[in-house]
Amino acid sequence: MNIAIPESIKVWSQFIHPVLMWVLLAMTIYALYLGLKIRQIRSVEGETKKKLIKDRYNIRHYQIGSILLALITIGAFVAMAVTYLNNGKIFFGSHLIIGLIIVSLVVTSASLSPLMQKGSMWARNVHFAINIGVLGLFSWQAITGVRIIQNIVSKM
Repeated sequence: MNIAIPESIKVWSQFIHPVLMWVLLAMTIYALYLGLKIRQIRSVEGETKKKLIKDRYNIRHYQIGSILLALITIGAFVAMAVTYLNNGKIFFGSHLIIGLIIVSLVVTSASLSPLMQKGSMWARNVHFAINIGVLGLFSWQAITGVRIIQNIVSKM
């Protein structure tokens, strides 16, 4: 099936995924900050704890995590769709594989939320470890993504 897409849309559509992913990388770093504040709340007492609780880090972390879950997943599929529409194929390489691994890890991490809400320390620790891995892979993806964009721009 061939879809007639105007050339200008085909060209500019290639930049939706990278821009979205850089925004999501920044949001991931912010989510890490919020998560670390939540961990800090568990280790302090008294007035410090009361002040930290008022800042609602747990609610903000959950909300940002939900947004990340949705947009990382959607962003990965949009990138594959745009690549296919522009090239007639999906390029099988490390950027694609790592991207799919990131989606799988983000989904797995989010699935631990009910257990964490019940106070499970092992779920919290696994959630933290998974997300540190996601942040590392996401950072690597940012670098390889810039190389892909440079390649696309050089062919324009």
